[in-house]
Amino acid sequence: MSALTEVAALLACPECGDELHPHDRALRCGTGHSFDIARQGYVGLLTGASTKMTGDTADMLDARAAFQGAGHFAPIAAAIAHAFDAPTDADAVLEIGAGTGYYLADVLDAYPSRFGIALDVAKPAARRAARAHPRAASVLADAWRGLPLRDGTLTGVLSVFAPRNPAEVARVLAPGGRFVVVTPTARHLGELIGPLGMVRVDPDKDRRLADALADTFTRTTHTPVEFPMKLSRTDITNVVAMGPSAFHGTPADDPRIAALPDITEVTASVTVSTYSPNR
Repeated sequence: MSALTEVAALLACPECGDELHPHDRALRCGTGHSFDIARQGYVGLLTGASTKMTGDTADMLDARAAFQGAGHFAPIAAAIAHAFDAPTDADAVLEIGAGTGYYLADVLDAYPSRFGIALDVAKPAARRAARAHPRAASVLADAWRGLPLRDGTLTGVLSVFAPRNPAEVARVLAPGGRFVVVTPTARHLGELIGPLGMVRVDPDKDRRLADALADTFTRTTHTPVEFPMKLSRTDITNVVAMGPSAFHGTPADDPRIAALPDITEVTASVTVSTYSPNR
């Protein structure tokens, strides 16, 4: 049985809000709205006018998969999995802006009884996330239009370097559920920002996040995760190509990368914060 079939009862029709049920190669609500399951394994719940959110390109996701697959961010993934250690009556975790599904897959490996929902607005991400883990269902949707999930159904929600919709996250969390947010610090990839002209992290980002969530959530843990990575030029090419700097035209054959040493020590620095809804 597919992961989409397992989590279908948690999903809500984006047209009317009714519960969705598997029907042949589609999910259908009682009102009759039907959403095809693509041959790549994801379901499209993105309706209405074109979204302004574009998400990552296929090339960005390829670079991210290569970098993550090399294990460079494994300590971050481990910290995220640890943040979901509290049991609740629900047994599913949603990742918003899931991309490759790398972090969600690590959470599912740590908790064998749970299912995951990888949500992203980009079709290349939805296709890739459908292959991320046997217990991960992939959903194409725009979180800013509302999460296509029923109220109070989720153990946890995860956002790693991704946009957030606090009111919607609070709505879909079950009692005791957790919202885990990962943000980069100003030291993240700091050794590369100057030499390669990468996009800098706002040093006030953490405070702005706390302010944005304060009306809806209370922060319960705040864990810094910082460690050195030894990166080859190929690794560095991937880390540039997978992030926001890729939108600024940094080519794979950038001479600035070629000028770097064979191995460069680069800092990974993020904060893993856990939030509980104010209710």
